[in-house]
Amino acid sequence: MFEEFKKFISRGNVVELAVGIIIGAAFTGIVNSLVKDILMPPIGWIMGGIDFSNYFISLSGGHYDSLQAAEKAGAATINYGRFINACINFLIVSGALFMIVRQVNRLHVLHKEAPKAPPRQELLLEEIRDALRAQAGIQSGAQANSQTGARPPSADPTP
Repeated sequence: MFEEFKKFISRGNVVELAVGIIIGAAFTGIVNSLVKDILMPPIGWIMGGIDFSNYFISLSGGHYDSLQAAEKAGAATINYGRFINACINFLIVSGALFMIVRQVNRLHVLHKEAPKAPPRQELLLEEIRDALRAQAGIQSGAQANSQTGARPPSADPTP
């Protein structure tokens, strides 16, 4: 069982997936900072100082000035402002990943190798196939000429 696990874990796809997850986790911190510290302040300023993270509905019926105050009081809340922030995070992450994948795909196209020549055996088989087709075409042409009464073409140009 240990050997099977060792074989599984040493496969390239598992290692690549692990690296991708680790980089994704680190990238999430960068994107969260980008959204919270750089993008949301101008959006809030444009919207008149509104901060999405303080948008909530209190299910307890009380009125609270901020989400922090509601949470401190232990009130049940629906935090749709945080959901809006999460959606913005998702759009930014997906856009950034799209740009990265797009650039990687361009690099793959640039570094694409020229197609390798087929093995010698395949070339020989293709030549044999073509020769058999040509021979079959000559034979079928000769049969068609004998049925119509025409003379088959000869290699000798003289009549």
